[in-house]
Amino acid sequence: MFQFKQFTIQQDRCAMKVGTDGVLLGAWCPIDNHPFSVLDIGSGTGILSLMLAQRSNAEQIDAIEIDENAYEQCVENFESSPWSDRLFCFHAGLDEFMDEPEEEYDIIISNPPFYSEDYKSDNEQRDLARFQDALPFEDLVEAAQLLLSENGLLAVIIPFKEEAKFINLCADAELYPVKITRVKGTPTTEIKRSLLAFKRYELSVLTADELVVETARHQYTSDYIALTKDFYLKM
Repeated sequence: MFQFKQFTIQQDRCAMKVGTDGVLLGAWCPIDNHPFSVLDIGSGTGILSLMLAQRSNAEQIDAIEIDENAYEQCVENFESSPWSDRLFCFHAGLDEFMDEPEEEYDIIISNPPFYSEDYKSDNEQRDLARFQDALPFEDLVEAAQLLLSENGLLAVIIPFKEEAKFINLCADAELYPVKITRVKGTPTTEIKRSLLAFKRYELSVLTADELVVETARHQYTSDYIALTKDFYLKM
């Protein structure tokens, strides 16, 4: 169990537990387009949907999850939250969900599986949650191209080494970066993650910023605290 300030995450049946990546993305995702509808692709525990329910007034927050155990746990986490009337999880893969699209979404958010190495572990559920063949970047971008509203926004967190590839995929789909934050664990380590937000129009000037999580073990930076303080109990 993971206790946040306004909601609780049960995660014993999910391969992918609550982690820094998900919390970063949920707290960082721009909501200045005042979303009515949100789609969380590959929801896992449901943390991104719950964070956006806390941060926004979006009335329709849909999540999709292909793994049965994670789907059932996501539903439980939604139902026990203060925003259960706004949250709904579908047990489906992205291809099924896109077959008959009925909605457009103002925000599409995803913390996609991104290990693209050729090996697999002995844990099939963890592999499904973690390896890129469960949700290729190309499929995620195609979904955004199809399902985003006119002023909609796609928000993802991916490895920094994949940033250029993902931006190029989005450009092919006429989606363009409007916000980039690159994340380092400490001031002296290499950039590890890229937080990326895209819209259907191109900015004339785009500046990227940088976020450092810690100065030392459990010594969090003021920027990280400011971003996550509405969620973590001890921030």
